[in-house]
Parts: sequence; C-alpha cells; structure tokens
Amino acid sequence: MGDHASTAPPIPRRQRRQEAVSVSEDWQGDGLPALVRSRQPLTDLAGWIGANRDLVDDLARRCGAVLFRGFAVPDATAFHDAIGALSDEVLSYGERSSPRSEVIGDKVYTSTEHPASERILPHNEQSYTLNWPMRISFFCETPPDTGGRTPLADSRRVLTRLSAATRARFEETGVRYVRNYIPGISLSWQEAFQTDDPAVVEDHCERDGITCEWSGDGSLRTTQTRPAVHRHPVTGEATWFNHAHFFHVLSMPSGVGNDLLDSLGEERLPYHTYYGDGAPITAETLDELHRAYEAETRSFDWQRGDVLVVENMLVAHARDSYTGPRRILAAMTDAHRSVAGRS
Repeated sequence: MGDHASTAPPIPRRQRRQEAVSVSEDWQGDGLPALVRSRQPLTDLAGWIGANRDLVDDLARRCGAVLFRGFAVPDATAFHDAIGALSDEVLSYGERSSPRSEVIGDKVYTSTEHPASERILPHNEQSYTLNWPMRISFFCETPPDTGGRTPLADSRRVLTRLSAATRARFEETGVRYVRNYIPGISLSWQEAFQTDDPAVVEDHCERDGITCEWSGDGSLRTTQTRPAVHRHPVTGEATWFNHAHFFHVLSMPSGVGNDLLDSLGEERLPYHTYYGDGAPITAETLDELHRAYEAETRSFDWQRGDVLVVENMLVAHARDSYTGPRRILAAMTDAHRSVAGRS
C-alpha cells in the first residue's frame, strides 16, 4: 500500500499526461477508498479511465472503492462518459426500494431522495434482488454545506466481525424480505416495478422467485428469500451481501419503527426482514450487525467534481445527514444475474 504512479501507456505524449495523476491507497490511513488524484484540473476522466481500465478494475476489487478527484467532470454527461469508459453496461434502476429521479435520460439518477435530516444505513445496492449491479458510482455535482458524507464499509470485513453462530444461521437460512407497497409510506408497486400493469409485476415475480399477493384494494405484498453471504464472481471472496439489517423495522429511526408496528401491525409493514426460515431476527443479532458495520465504516468529505466507484458486492455505502443543497448523482453498471437460493 502507499502512493505510486499509475501505469503509463507507451506513447511518450500520453506518458507525460499519466505522470500528472497519482494513485494512493493509504491517503486516509486506510485503503477504503483508494484515491486517484489529477494534478491538472483539465484532465478528462473518461479518457484517463479508458487508458487505465485494468488499473482501475484492480483498485476497485482490492480496495473496494476508488475516489477520482481533481479531474474535469463538470456535469452529469461527463460523469456518464467516465462511467461508460469503465463499464460496458450502464443499467436502469429496477425492482426499486427507494425514490430516485433520472437526470439526463441516460440512466444517471439522483441519489436516494430521503430528507436531509435522515441518515441512510449502509447497504449493498439491490442485494435483495437476483439481478444487481456489480458497481455503483457517484458524482458530486454540489457538495453539502455540512455533513452529507457517503460512508463506506468493506462487506468482507463486516462478515469476519460476525460471530460464528450468527454467520452460520444466516448462511443456512438466508434472509426473508417482506414488503408491502403502501403509497405515502413506502414506494407504490407501480414505482417499484416501473409499470402500471399487474401482469408485468406477476411475470417479474414468477421469474425471480418472489411470492406476490394482491389484496382486494389493489395493494401488493411480496416475499422473497435470498442468500445472506455471497462470493464475488471475480475475486472469489466471501462477502456479507444482503439487506437484513437495512429493511428490519427496528433499524428505522428511533420511535418510527415502533410507531409503524403499532399503527400497521407486523403483517402490513412496508419493509421487514426475517431469517430465511421465517424466524424473527432478534434485537441482539440486529445490534451485532450494526456494530460490525460501524467498526468498518470509513468516510470522506465530498468535493465538487468527485467521482466515487464502489465495488457493490464488496463494499456497502451509506449517507450521513446534511445541511445545504447537496446533489450527488448515481449510476449502476455491470449486471450480475444470480440464481434463486444461490450465492
């Protein structure tokens, strides 16, 4: 670990340009995220990534995330071009669990649109599905006045912090996710599945091993069971990749979860999780999960023009509360299709 020069192509003119870019894996005393910094603010990020794609892939998989700083990334289009230089496939946001808006009509979205006063817990994007992005990337268009960091937690290390009993139970049973799509409380099923046609929802659920139940008033309830521990398809590393703590009602802000339980009952909660066999996840186990994430959390202050690439299966991301006009954009890339019940 440490600072080193990026690998330069053989063309002398390009060699001079590469020397203007440094790579550091311990700029904060830790390798998460690695930092790639341009000393020349007019350096085009898409061009640099295109010439150094193998290096970026290696950094992302070893360190878990890469922060690009000091490059010329003025807007969402430049962000999209940079991500396109690294990944051949930019994805749409499907089977949604949080509100986002598409920005430029080209699969670049706002980050999760929750109130600024609320913290968003660490999670791996769409780990509750069978078809998730291998990478999620962020672009700082407008940094907040205060707060608003995007904390990162290495999911490989989170897994090693869990007790043998907790890990074994989750590996044996997986995680059961139960959702009720209640407009005004959670996403409607129309927004979550991006359709107004119940038949399209039913086809998606049948294909992806999701049980769906329609009520007389047209509302929807879904249940799906997914593995809690996966292995990265390239590195082979075991990783804690799920939404077990994130969707659990007791992980909601103080008092909110209990209020929802009192008003809706457990069967009508917008989100809730269980062990895969249907047994409840205890408060003690939930505390253990939160402690593991907290111990592995790292963060940095956003600067305008920053681009952060996160290896989604290896690193969870979160959001701190903030003040000011924070605007962070996101793009998801490199689809990975799993098989129901398998990692």
